[in-house]
Amino acid sequence: MDFSTALPTFVITLREGVEAALVVGIVLALLKKGKQSRLNSWVYAGVGVGIAISALIGVLFGWIIQALGKINPQYTSVVEPMLEGVFSVLAIIMLSWMLIWMTQQAKSMKAAVEGAVTEALTQKSNAGWGVFSLILIAVVREGFETVLFIAANFQQGFMPALGAIGGLVTAIAIGVMLFKWGIKINIRQFFQVMGILLVLIVAGLVVSALKHFDEAVANLALSSRATESLCFYYERFTKIHSCILGPMVWNTDKILPDEQFPGVIFKTLFGYREHLYLVQAVSYLTFLLTVGGAYFRSITGNSSTQTKNIKPIA
Repeated sequence: MDFSTALPTFVITLREGVEAALVVGIVLALLKKGKQSRLNSWVYAGVGVGIAISALIGVLFGWIIQALGKINPQYTSVVEPMLEGVFSVLAIIMLSWMLIWMTQQAKSMKAAVEGAVTEALTQKSNAGWGVFSLILIAVVREGFETVLFIAANFQQGFMPALGAIGGLVTAIAIGVMLFKWGIKINIRQFFQVMGILLVLIVAGLVVSALKHFDEAVANLALSSRATESLCFYYERFTKIHSCILGPMVWNTDKILPDEQFPGVIFKTLFGYREHLYLVQAVSYLTFLLTVGGAYFRSITGNSSTQTKNIKPIA
């Protein structure tokens, strides 16, 4: 079994799961401090329903992809890579936004959660629903981004989902260590390391998305016999050359093939390809310089203001 495809979803779910765990832990601590522990069941219900909704969204996306591919079997080889490319673009947008926005908002997360819980508790008859909705939104928001990433790689089978489950379990364990056992963790450094990995994973997703679109256009060109009109790089279009991605800038299939270890690890985590084309290389570097640069500026700007350790509220 190839566990390499589980690594990216493990990293993404771990990072986003820890964010959700922080919200859950802060809410539980606030309820305990305010002697409202009777509402803890609403917190756990919000977590459970949020995970269930995220899983259902994933199943729905998988069903939509398969259904669209079967509408016209002749174009299944076009529809499936095109949908993978579309989901990849959505995942890139969502994960990039989450990465930068959450880093900028990290120092105010506790205050925001405290305000939301306080507001919910003022509505005595609906306090439970207020707490439930707060937790539900936090869990579904994080889960939806993971589901998008899995949908963008649905042809890789069950392994991405297995990685997501592993990341979720690890995130829950970290939440328990922080808020139940009072273990101190340098949460700022944790998020910074996870953030750097996520920047590289999403940059790799840029490469994969372009490859999906190239495959879809190439299959459409071959099935419709319109290769010359659809493939911009027609004069070099062969099995290892691209249709719309321009000339190949490197070919390392003899040195580091992307279907064998350790190339397969680099491929699934960072988007490495043994055949890389000009449009992919330019897009990869552009993403790192723009989104990656914005992320590094955000963490260096926040490093002096964020606290190093998260511990339970007294």
